[in-house]
Amino acid sequence: MGSNSETNCQQNVKKNWGWTAARDAFQILTTTLLSLLLPLSFLLLARLSTARYLLSVSDNYPATKPISLLWTLFLYTKPTILHLLLSLLSVAALTHGLTGKVAFLRPSVEPVARPGLHAAWVFLCAVQVCVGLGIEGSIAAGIDSLRFDEKRNILCRVIFFFGLHETMLFWSRNVVKPVVDDTVFGCSREEKWIEKVVMTVTFAGLWWWRLRDEVDPLVVVAEIKRELMISVGMADFMDWWLYYLTVTTGVVRVVKGLVWIVTVLVCRRVQVSIANDEKV
Repeated sequence: MGSNSETNCQQNVKKNWGWTAARDAFQILTTTLLSLLLPLSFLLLARLSTARYLLSVSDNYPATKPISLLWTLFLYTKPTILHLLLSLLSVAALTHGLTGKVAFLRPSVEPVARPGLHAAWVFLCAVQVCVGLGIEGSIAAGIDSLRFDEKRNILCRVIFFFGLHETMLFWSRNVVKPVVDDTVFGCSREEKWIEKVVMTVTFAGLWWWRLRDEVDPLVVVAEIKRELMISVGMADFMDWWLYYLTVTTGVVRVVKGLVWIVTVLVCRRVQVSIANDEKV
């Protein structure tokens, strides 16, 4: 039943190649933009962490009392929901990187309503609401202009970059893409190489534009507060936890990449040796 539904869906998609090409472009654009919600979530948490730190060490911040309801909602309350969602996603991405078997929100290929697809919709909408309102509130309050002088070492930042990219790919494949594919085409479709390229380029652009300078407070704030003997709150601990969880995912990706390179080199060397032996 499921395979027949999938076949019919794929046949309907291929009927009009012009219309399909337009839908493919729309699908790639939508998937890419929604996939960026994950790195934007880390950006939001880093900004909130910076603002909380300034509030704890200065009585003059902010200089003028903010009137934004979003400011009050996201600065004076703990972003527990976003922390929980990102923790679940990051743990799943790390587990998938280690075992390659976890896809806790991946729906089946049938184009009818499924509990997995419903869960993906809920997960995606929850993250989108948190990030959208949070970024808007941080900009209204002027948090987007804040910077920390203290930076992490370059190796840690590079590994975090790989880890965040890996987590974003997991988020895209298991949450974003199934929802977009089902909405646009009515069925799940295989990931194309152009989708990976566009997503990687846009993520690299976002990293260079904002993330590389603003994401460090996730871990720096907790360490500075500990050195200054300031109470480290649960939100600070969750930021620290998410940062190093992402770094661990990056380490796994780097190690797997090195193992793959070594394996390829060894296999080529063996093939060359066999070819030489045969000639002799």
